[in-house]
Amino acid sequence: MPNPKRRHSKARTSTRRAHDALTSQSLSECPNCHERKLPHRICPKCGYYKGREVLEVKEAK
Repeated sequence: MPNPKRRHSKARTSTRRAHDALTSQSLSECPNCHERKLPHRICPKCGYYKGREVLEVKEAK
């Protein structure tokens, strides 16, 4: 297998890695309970999705 003849500089490596940073999750608001949730997912607080109850959620004591 071919191997590199010269090492890459720190600047070149850093430039390549500039796009590897993690981004925060995009959260949307639940129209039923107004809690923050992941888009296109059932709300973990109230169990609603697209205006109807999909999941029964047990109340926290």
